[in-house]
Amino acid sequence: MSATTKPVNQKAWFLILPVIVCVAFSAILPLMTVVNYSVQDIISPERRVFVGTEWFAQVMRDEELHGALLRQIGFSLSVLLVEIPLGICLALAMPAQGWKSSAVLVTVALSLLIPWNVVGTIWQIYGRADIGLMGRTLQQLGIDYSYTGSETQAWLTVLLMDVWHWTPLVALLAFAGLRSIPDAYYQAARIDGASKFAVFRYIQLPKMRGVLMIAVLLRFMDSFMIYTEPFVLTGGGPGNATTFLSQYLTTKAVGQFDLGPAAAFSLIYFFIILLLCFVLYNWMQRVGTQQPEVEH
Repeated sequence: MSATTKPVNQKAWFLILPVIVCVAFSAILPLMTVVNYSVQDIISPERRVFVGTEWFAQVMRDEELHGALLRQIGFSLSVLLVEIPLGICLALAMPAQGWKSSAVLVTVALSLLIPWNVVGTIWQIYGRADIGLMGRTLQQLGIDYSYTGSETQAWLTVLLMDVWHWTPLVALLAFAGLRSIPDAYYQAARIDGASKFAVFRYIQLPKMRGVLMIAVLLRFMDSFMIYTEPFVLTGGGPGNATTFLSQYLTTKAVGQFDLGPAAAFSLIYFFIILLLCFVLYNWMQRVGTQQPEVEH
């Protein structure tokens, strides 16, 4: 007897129709509007002149954009180099079970619940030399600290603020990866007499690869689009020390009302994030497929 194929019900696709509509209104239509603005010179709401790629060429020649891009890349790489190892270490130190584990999880996640503008305000007060705990303490230790007067100290303060705010996210993801490892692996390691470093290298780190990949991509994308925290804390200063790409874009679009160049840069900004995430994801996938050789 010939096997009969059961017909597939295609009506299930209608269930995702609301999602498609929401995405169209929240992402696709605004994106097409930005594309439209990027090729026109908007003189007034009634007068628009098609300029082609003129705004793109103008933005690419902007020296301020080059400086903001270098600062942004340096900041995002610094965030990854600090937060990923620190989050892993924090996850390894957290209790695995019991009420202590629950209490630590809630405590670690507290900073993630604070709104971004509030985080900037907290660190603005925290770093003040007259009333802030950190600023006052550093002054008493003989360190001339001023995040409003020193470019290096302002940049480091923004980095420290981001580490305080988002390292718990990496820790929670790494903790979830650690809890998903079966006990049989640890039992085999104890039988073989493996050291803690060997357990971390050959068991825990490979098994956390998936969640760490998510953590790296999330933190890279979020740090590359950072705006609210440094804007509230330093306003992009002193000078342009903490003026990142998002603040550069806001200055173009809102401060100077250059809608054409701002729209062109928005598309360039979008493709930069897309390209860097693609390169980073493929590099992590390639590294992840290279299994380390177990030492006997």
